[in-house]
Amino acid sequence: MKNFFILLIMKILYIGLKIFGKNGGNLLGKIAYDWNPNIFQYFKINCPIIAVTATNGKTMTNNAIGSVLKEAGKKVISNTEGNNMETGILSTILKHCSLTGKVKADYLVFEVDEGYVPVIFKDLKLDTLVVLNFFRDQLDRNGEVESLILRINEFLKTYSGNLILNNDDPNVARLAYANPNNSNVYYFSAEKYSFATQDMKEAGEGKFCPFCHTRIEYEYYQYSHIGKFKCPNCNYGDNEIYRLAKNIDLKNRSFEVDGVTYKTHFNSIYNIYNFLAVISCVSLYNIDTEITKKALSNFILNNGRLEELKIKNIPTIINLAKNPTGANVSLRILNEDDEEKELLFVLNDNLADGHDVSWIWDVNFDNLNNVTRIVTSGSRAYDMAIRIKTAGISPSKIEAYLDLSQAVESLFKTDTKKYVIANYTALQPTRNEILKLK
Repeated sequence: MKNFFILLIMKILYIGLKIFGKNGGNLLGKIAYDWNPNIFQYFKINCPIIAVTATNGKTMTNNAIGSVLKEAGKKVISNTEGNNMETGILSTILKHCSLTGKVKADYLVFEVDEGYVPVIFKDLKLDTLVVLNFFRDQLDRNGEVESLILRINEFLKTYSGNLILNNDDPNVARLAYANPNNSNVYYFSAEKYSFATQDMKEAGEGKFCPFCHTRIEYEYYQYSHIGKFKCPNCNYGDNEIYRLAKNIDLKNRSFEVDGVTYKTHFNSIYNIYNFLAVISCVSLYNIDTEITKKALSNFILNNGRLEELKIKNIPTIINLAKNPTGANVSLRILNEDDEEKELLFVLNDNLADGHDVSWIWDVNFDNLNNVTRIVTSGSRAYDMAIRIKTAGISPSKIEAYLDLSQAVESLFKTDTKKYVIANYTALQPTRNEILKLK
């Protein structure tokens, strides 16, 4: 009866929020979880639950999986807005369940914060877990990467569902060994693309084999520590690949899997990995390839994740970067574009961002390709400006503004192509300021 009344109150609250045009974010889940931390046990779910976890790319991959399943005519419930901790996922379920806790859907698809996989799925039966990557991120909240990996590894020791892993990340591929009795492990990988390198060009993790501790050898690096690797001592990393991306053409925004060419709106190697994970996942549920092709070719986020806009007829690309790898991937996209361009980098240090912004010193600002001016903003605008200056960029090319509206106004005083990078709490305010000019 307690759970029944919790759900009744949450339903009434949700109706009230909708009347005022509010979604509520994770508010419903926060209240319900405070009242009963075991409330997940109350729900009656009779469909597969798919979860996506990673440091970077969770939202895009999660939403793309949902998009493919919807294109196939399935009813999907998903936390598409990115509230990915226990209270956010609980909020999503509360909005779609009956008062008796019954959830009617063909699939539940959730992006899940790396640290919360064991918390949420101790009470919900997980059918498929997709793991994309692990990078250093918000060290003051998450701690070192190894602590996150060990937490998920512990959960996987008793997990026997589908496990989809990025074979090109040594931090991810190791999770297959958590439960030797799980025969439902699927690896995805990508062949070398045109901007891959022989040496690691950005900050990375996982340089040593997690099993025999020998230094890992790479055939190539795609970005950061993502690439084709193998341990020369125990052959760690030499796995049978379930889905392999070939003929990656970022200029024409296409790639090939199993002889099928997929088109995408995105021109980043990092997004090829996201879509590879999507293809691997939906294929386990026998979704027709043509449906997957169509859904991925039409898929866009429009929420500041590799979003392309025309502002005053000026091409503008906005992307989230909440850690060094995210920033370096954004700069990689910028450097692969030979056109003249200007950059806006907005850095906040709010609670959700992590107060420690020392990660900006792992961002590779060296040898920026044809960038004529850089504007910085956010609460740590001057920290970012100093970081860029120490990379050898002339101070005459750097402008710092604590006021975001002034930064955006300055950015668009020229008609040069724009790239915009913003961290977590800075992303939507920056996007909104830019859209005011549209």
